[in-house]
Amino acid sequence: MNRPEPPEMTTTLPVAITVEEHPLLRVAAFTTHFPAPLGELATPDEVLRLLDADAPAPLARDEAVRAAVRDLLRWGGYKPTGRGKPASEYLLRAAGEGALGSINPAVDACNAVSLHSGLPVSVVDLALARPPFRIALAPEGATYVFNASGQEIDLGGLLCLWDADGPCANAVRDAQRTKTRPETTATLSVVWGSAGHEERLREAEAWYRSLLEGAGARTAPAAA
Repeated sequence: MNRPEPPEMTTTLPVAITVEEHPLLRVAAFTTHFPAPLGELATPDEVLRLLDADAPAPLARDEAVRAAVRDLLRWGGYKPTGRGKPASEYLLRAAGEGALGSINPAVDACNAVSLHSGLPVSVVDLALARPPFRIALAPEGATYVFNASGQEIDLGGLLCLWDADGPCANAVRDAQRTKTRPETTATLSVVWGSAGHEERLREAEAWYRSLLEGAGARTAPAAA
């Protein structure tokens, strides 16, 4: 069966991201173009299966990776503990409690890869985030709303993805204003890796993109 051609993107590919110098940060970023709005697409069974922390996967959790991610976030002064722990750790706890359910194909693939690789992953709607994009530390006092109920996260000292309107994603919680929705047709994903684990980052990115492409999407690397 022929897959339908994806609708035209509102952002020219490749998307460019300027990355601020950082001794520990290693990052992979790419765009995804879906064949239809996310609200019309089903998550493949392969991806749904991977939302179980015990499911066989190409990458397995590693304590050294967990520690490296925490060190990465601490470097700017952020404290990655409690409610501020890396998203990958939150996913592991949610999966263990049976609370990691399906959201949409974009988020489900993101969560599956983050859960098993141990690397936090951000995904934003390219129709809601405006270039130019950059990755840099947030200053003290910076915040954004991260859920529909209006809760805020203190971003001081935390590495964030920024768009023209300010910080919009990070390795802990992504901003509500650029999260995916049923109308989403194109996304920007950021895999947050750390020095010493470059091969893990490459493997996670390749696996992530293969899951999305297996669902009929097209992916392309972001330009530095």
